[in-house]
Amino acid sequence: MKYGYFDDKNREYVIERPRSLTLTGYAEFTNHSNYEQDQVNLQYSLFIGRTLFAGNRVVQQVHGNLDALPPEEQVDGKIVTERFFGLSGAPVAAYCGDKASFLGGYRSYGNPIGVERGMENELSYNENACGALSCVLTLEPGESRTVAFLLGEKYAEEAEALLSQYENSAETVAQELSALKEDWEGRLSALQVQTPDPAFNSMLNTWNAYNCYMTFIWSRAASFIYCGLRNGYGYRDTVQDIQGVIHLVPEMAAEKLRFMLTAQVDNGGGLPLVKFTHNPGHEDTPDDASYVQETGHPAYRADDALWLFPTVYKYLTETGNTAFLDEVLPFANHGEASVYEHLKRAIQFSLDHLGPHGLPAGLYADWNDCLRLGVQGESSFVAMQFYYALVIQKRLADWKGDADYSAALSAQTETYSRRIQQLCWDGDRFIRGFTEKGERIGAAADPEANLWLNPQSWSVISTLADHAQAERSMEQVHARLNTPYGAELMDPPYHAHAFDGALAVIYNPGVKENAGIFSQSQGWLILAEALLGHGERAFEYFLENAPAAQNDRAEVRVLEPYCYGQFTEGRNSPHFGRSHVHWLTGTASTVMVGCVEGILGLRPDLGGLRLEPAVPGSWKEFTMDKCFRGKKLHIRVENPEGRQSGFHGLWLNGEALSAPYLPSELLKEENEVLLRM
Repeated sequence: MKYGYFDDKNREYVIERPRSLTLTGYAEFTNHSNYEQDQVNLQYSLFIGRTLFAGNRVVQQVHGNLDALPPEEQVDGKIVTERFFGLSGAPVAAYCGDKASFLGGYRSYGNPIGVERGMENELSYNENACGALSCVLTLEPGESRTVAFLLGEKYAEEAEALLSQYENSAETVAQELSALKEDWEGRLSALQVQTPDPAFNSMLNTWNAYNCYMTFIWSRAASFIYCGLRNGYGYRDTVQDIQGVIHLVPEMAAEKLRFMLTAQVDNGGGLPLVKFTHNPGHEDTPDDASYVQETGHPAYRADDALWLFPTVYKYLTETGNTAFLDEVLPFANHGEASVYEHLKRAIQFSLDHLGPHGLPAGLYADWNDCLRLGVQGESSFVAMQFYYALVIQKRLADWKGDADYSAALSAQTETYSRRIQQLCWDGDRFIRGFTEKGERIGAAADPEANLWLNPQSWSVISTLADHAQAERSMEQVHARLNTPYGAELMDPPYHAHAFDGALAVIYNPGVKENAGIFSQSQGWLILAEALLGHGERAFEYFLENAPAAQNDRAEVRVLEPYCYGQFTEGRNSPHFGRSHVHWLTGTASTVMVGCVEGILGLRPDLGGLRLEPAVPGSWKEFTMDKCFRGKKLHIRVENPEGRQSGFHGLWLNGEALSAPYLPSELLKEENEVLLRM
């Protein structure tokens, strides 16, 4: 019998004969659905579980000893729960329901003994459970087979029905995979770009967007790495996360935004933690001892409600749905008001919480949870956020024709601009604020932490800094704080000169808030440089922190090559460049905004869309397909002279426009746009 042939092209003999393959699938079960119980209460959670084998699946029963009771009866609120790991498309040859038996002593996922030597049909009883199944397939030359492994939480009848749907595995799996791809392509299709940089394309079109969806859905609510199980959503975290998906799924973003507006207290502040059981109109607040006891948050944070302004504005300008401002929503504790009034209350909250110099007080925290500035301390970062809130609120007041309020906002904007400039500009940088004792933080003469990143970038984003200040302070950032892995949060790290509220000193130098490269701040840095027209610098900061651009340093970065981490260890760490706390990080949203509004220059306002890219000079041409207010825009950007920014001409459907701006009323269902830099 002939078992092969000679391949002339590759100059090798190819063996053709039947082959037998053993395929093994594996999944671990938790012992308890509440993972805190599963991790810390092993004297309970280990002894409520057992595994069974049911023909085509390993079944894990949690509280299986209650199986004699009718389903409607409970013991101490508990009933039998069944999870399963099943195989469809081939008969099971061997199985294992015990994790230790499958992995083997002193082994890992890389060399499980259950694969190396085969499984011996063992089950678990009072051990850590798993589901492992193998099948043996014999394939003729050129033949292919598809089998499906399924993981779920269903009782026997439903589990069996599910597995039977996959008996024709190839067809069913292909259909479901196609449906899954179609769903995600729909989620990502609102903005797709093709630029000369593959890493930028990969991150913006797919992975950064995917990361944004994860943070949008989960915030920081449940993570083994971030902080364990919370009993709610962080206010600032969640409102910031919304920004990352507004251009992709604006109405989904609006629903979450409504939810967060109902978590605003009637005094204008935000609930530091919004419980999963949030009941608008009936919540306790940080003014109530019961809230503090239940949530562990003892006071308001200075910045929470101020994040509403850029987020609400992004939604309004992306959709044109200015009627959103008139929607009436309840406050967290009692009463209700329009969204516009909610924003007014947020302004008033800051005005009601000023420090001795007349700047917004730092309160319990001001984004940086390691700066406890208190009611007598003051934050330049929050002052700039507040200034930006005034700028945005004035735009909304003008749009609504609220003349008296607009005039008041103009006066306040002028007052706080002057006040921040006088108190916080230190020759070549903006300081970080004032301690409770009135000491300046982040002044040039300070022995430690004398230059901070966020006040510099936010002086630009907020429009507070004049051109000379912006150029000088951002140059300081690049010269002093920037590294090959991004800009450090501040420098030098705290060690011997930390003030009482500088909690960052608890961390090793170069780690997290103590001069680590805090990744969320990189997005603001990208945006600030782009707003200044510095395309090369904005893109440099993108590349320094982009996972897709760091595959050649994977052994240093030690993080998935497609998602952002919370921080990267800075120059003062012996592990400079190593990243941590991935997936659930505000970095996803800030970098997305920095890339979309900054580098790509897609900047909507209430009347339309401004196009002001800030890109590397090597980008001679790129395209953007964008959905905007229900219309499709096919944008081609030409940059024949290799500029970083600037406007030469704009054509909408063949008609020349005088500015890099697309008024919404000129848009058709499909639009061809040419922008020449």
